[in-house]
Amino acid sequence: MKYCFGVDIGGTTVKLGLFTTDGEIVDKWEIKTRTENQGEAVLPDIAEALKEKLEEKKIGRDEVEGIGVGVPAPVNTEGVVQNTANLGWGYKEVKREMEELSGMRAEIGNDANVAALGEMWLGAGKGRKNIVMVTLGTGVGGGIIIDGKPLVGAHGAGGEIGHLCVNYEETDHCGCGNTGCLEQYASATGITRLANIRLAKDDAKSVLREQEVSAKTVFDAVKAGDAVAKEIAEEFGKYLGHAMANLAAVADPSAIVIGGGVSKAGEVLIEYVEKNFKERTFFANKDTEFVLATLGNDAGICGAAKLILS
Repeated sequence: MKYCFGVDIGGTTVKLGLFTTDGEIVDKWEIKTRTENQGEAVLPDIAEALKEKLEEKKIGRDEVEGIGVGVPAPVNTEGVVQNTANLGWGYKEVKREMEELSGMRAEIGNDANVAALGEMWLGAGKGRKNIVMVTLGTGVGGGIIIDGKPLVGAHGAGGEIGHLCVNYEETDHCGCGNTGCLEQYASATGITRLANIRLAKDDAKSVLREQEVSAKTVFDAVKAGDAVAKEIAEEFGKYLGHAMANLAAVADPSAIVIGGGVSKAGEVLIEYVEKNFKERTFFANKDTEFVLATLGNDAGICGAAKLILS
């Protein structure tokens, strides 16, 4: 039996998984992400946690193919990051350091690309080799898989779907500094923003006026038949659906996988996006399927493990 590790580094916790090379999760666990002192303890802590797991399971290092690691930052093909927003790292040779600390081969990827790879391997994209994954959370993340491999790009920034410009008239700034990014309309915070703008427009009756507005309450109201909520969902669907139509003309995926907290709204969300996608997409992409992600928080560790096996 051969094994590999999948590691998903987040700003609060590091998720770790031990896999067989045929995709079975043997064990999964978490450790705290210690970001103090420019995150100097993050990689040593991971190496120690993996060593302890090997000892616990009585597995030798020669039985392990390697360690895949997802990092919340652009990562180039040499496993180097230039900066991270929430780990405290500046320039860091993650692959080299991980290999030196662990004594095992390491492969490093951007966390969103890695999550997409996980969904392709063991999740909603299983059996496919060309998918786009869009993660709708506090922001909008994404990953593009072409012929079974993540699109990394020259600067490690391939698949930054949330920063496609979808509104050239926007004056408010995205967190990235630009204006009109998809993230400003399709993330959880973006949907809340769309809702507040719509509610301020007139006095139309809506259950959203009786509660705290959030992406969840908007889609709950849509399911309950609220007309104003449906208008908000339609606007969200146009931004995301049209953006995916543009992306499909470049990547030509067989499926677009939607994950993240907002995707918990379920199939009703898919309906609004898919309708607008079909309205604008190139004829060759009309059959692209929209599916909900299935791996949840395990997508990162699964995709990280797949980095080693690809």
